[in-house]
Amino acid sequence: MRLHDLKPRPGAKHRRKRLGQGESSGHGKTSGRGGKGQTARSGSSIRIGFEGGQMPLIRRIPKRGFNNTAFTVRYIPVNLDALNRFDEGATVDEAALRGSGLAQGPVKRVKILDDGELTRKLTVKAHAFSATARAKIEKLGGACQLIETKAPAKPEAEKPAKAPKAKKTE
Repeated sequence: MRLHDLKPRPGAKHRRKRLGQGESSGHGKTSGRGGKGQTARSGSSIRIGFEGGQMPLIRRIPKRGFNNTAFTVRYIPVNLDALNRFDEGATVDEAALRGSGLAQGPVKRVKILDDGELTRKLTVKAHAFSATARAKIEKLGGACQLIETKAPAKPEAEKPAKAPKAKKTE
């Protein structure tokens, strides 16, 4: 095989749409732009949400109250029966859960939930536990350890030393 033998895969290349080639071509007359108006002109683009000068819906709807979704604490849920894949007496932490594919995604915290039965004695380290999950783990002789997550401390801004004011001499 040589470079001149290489071809793109079948279906990978398309003919470009040839506009304005007569009415019978299917792309003639208005060339797929519809009738007259702003969108039929070249260089036209209308931003998202623009309603032709009418007050847009997003500005007509009243906005009241406080929304806390930006500050909610999100957890990756892990069920108890999923922990049975670890060996007896193992220590299960976030790294082990991510390595086994039980905790995936960009969320940083893990919560152990009570769904199913645990059959092994484990030491589980997580950011949160449901009360019944904690009871089931400890009932088998295992241990639940909370991982502390602290908010990043804001660095105190260093204040520059003030220069002494010069006295006016007359």
